[in-house]
Amino acid sequence: MNKYVKEFLHRGLMFGGFGPIIMAIIYLILSYTIKNFSFEGAQIFTAVVSTYLLAFVHAGSSVFNQIEHWSTMKGLLCQLVSLYIAYVVCYLINSWIPFEFSVVLIFTAIFVVGYLAIWGIVYLCVKGNAKKLNKKLV
Repeated sequence: MNKYVKEFLHRGLMFGGFGPIIMAIIYLILSYTIKNFSFEGAQIFTAVVSTYLLAFVHAGSSVFNQIEHWSTMKGLLCQLVSLYIAYVVCYLINSWIPFEFSVVLIFTAIFVVGYLAIWGIVYLCVKGNAKKLNKKLV
């Protein structure tokens, strides 16, 4: 098996459990803040499984940026696409956003802008740290 596939699965399995934990915290907060807030068993099951898979993909997709023979852009695009699919499917099956074209389009725009902003910040930080390290080496 490809070492990157193994790493994707390893990272996903290590951190996948954080999705349901975060979902449980959100549901707990909602249950205390919204009067008559309740769930059916199928809703809880769907939320737990979907947030686990979301966290699994989220953690595993970080491997795309470590494939040496890929360009930075290819790694970022693969991660962006995998995360976008995981998020939009999770949000739609849990009815966290309605299945309407305009809403999904707005979600897509916000997701892409947020993703690019986060990676822009990460890129600038890494570039700055690399400059500092290079100065120390000289």
